[in-house]
Amino acid sequence: YEEIKNGRCPLADNLHAVQTLFDYLVTKKALTKKQSNRLIPKLNNLELGHYHGIPKPHKPETPLQPIVASIHTPATLASKFLNDILAPIYLKVTRKYTFVNDIDVIRQLEKYVADGCFTSRTKFITIDVENLYTMIQRDGALTALARFCVKYCYQGKIGTFTIDHIMKMARLILDTNCFAYNNKYYKQIRGGAMGSAFTQVLANIYLMEWEQDLIQHQIEHNEVYGRYIDDIFMTTNKTMDEINIVLEKAKHKDINIKIDPTISKSVHYLDIIITNENGQLRTSMFHKPTAEPYILPYKSDHPRHIHRNIVYAALLRAARICSHVNDFNSECVRIDLSLLLNGYPAHFITQQFNRFFYLNDALHILQQINEQVYSRLHHNLLYQPTLREKKLQAMMEDSIKTPLVLQPKTWNKEIMYPRYLFDTSLTINFRQEFTN
Repeated sequence: YEEIKNGRCPLADNLHAVQTLFDYLVTKKALTKKQSNRLIPKLNNLELGHYHGIPKPHKPETPLQPIVASIHTPATLASKFLNDILAPIYLKVTRKYTFVNDIDVIRQLEKYVADGCFTSRTKFITIDVENLYTMIQRDGALTALARFCVKYCYQGKIGTFTIDHIMKMARLILDTNCFAYNNKYYKQIRGGAMGSAFTQVLANIYLMEWEQDLIQHQIEHNEVYGRYIDDIFMTTNKTMDEINIVLEKAKHKDINIKIDPTISKSVHYLDIIITNENGQLRTSMFHKPTAEPYILPYKSDHPRHIHRNIVYAALLRAARICSHVNDFNSECVRIDLSLLLNGYPAHFITQQFNRFFYLNDALHILQQINEQVYSRLHHNLLYQPTLREKKLQAMMEDSIKTPLVLQPKTWNKEIMYPRYLFDTSLTINFRQEFTN
């Protein structure tokens, strides 16, 4: 970060830069006037970003994670817009080696087992990329972005945007990353802001080039490689000395990328504990020691289906992650206690547990611990696509020629979506009660 020495607030200059760029994009027919107006920030909400640090209590010495709260800055909407153009292309290109959630990790591991690659010697490697968003040099990141756009564009364009348009917008977002702190103004001169949507896809594109050697190594040895933002997961059947040589090479490939690897037969990655038990894969839920069992209180003024779905979603997640029925049973006890602590009535909890097992044809598990029935439940639910995966799939379709973010939204004017039902009764009765 660099202090703005003249003491002048950069807000007006940043707003002018954003307006000038969007006017230019309209004249070049990259955007329509209507699209441009949606991306120009509203003046009554406009403000400079604010810097603050969020403690990370699950890490040694509780470091602070720097955050720039930039929700009302001039380039916030532009940042989200550019992310929505580039992120689907990035995900489509790297989908095989990108984890979209922890369920994705388990699917790849179970395929790894089914392919006969998992042995009693198999070890797991987790790698934390330190300070991913702030560690990259701006010139290097923009150069990587330009190479990415050239490689994956169609006839020099992504949608209606030329590569030059994308690069102009990327520079604008980075150049206007200013914030206030302790009555002084600062500008970020390295990396991108944690609060900016574009920062994540820019860092991902930069890291994509760095990780190619590791990916190729894993392919050659039939091993798993995947990354979720700044967390990398790998499998290996090599000796500690052999795999350390590979990791040391990765450490010295780029001085801007600092990695902290862990190698073991039992690791936690995202929200999963992954264990090699004498050649048998075991996965279960991981809970950070600092996590507290707070969820939406039962007495909160929300439609009752929200509370029902909280119970269902918690059980669904546990069934997808836990590979053994005993681990699932322990997680059910944890969910039960968490619900009770947040004021959920015992009869309501029992009702929702029964609903989950009934809808998934697994009522036998309620009566007795049945490994065979649970194994079927686990696999059936594991391979059902999540709602987020369905949305990502829709975004990735034809993401280069016709990005979804550039398509006009069609509204069915015959359908009304009430924002809030103000009702704790069943939604099935809402139509009749609303009419009356």
